[in-house]
Amino acid sequence: MLMAHPAVLDNLVEQYETLRLLHAEDGSEAVRRRMEDVGYTLCVSTGTNDVDAALIAARFHLPGARPEDDSVLSA
Repeated sequence: MLMAHPAVLDNLVEQYETLRLLHAEDGSEAVRRRMEDVGYTLCVSTGTNDVDAALIAARFHLPGARPEDDSVLSA
């Protein structure tokens, strides 16, 4: 499987987490669409079909990642 560069993954994770923290899913159509687009790009970039799985896969490939880290559960 081809994986996106860690800098790209880091940026996507940061964007998605920011949108989630701001409750983008409850925002305007444009904001909701942006969150969906970032989630979709994360899935494509990590070879997954679920945003939570994509976040885990992306974080695993970031510098300093440890297998025991599972930040989705702590989010």
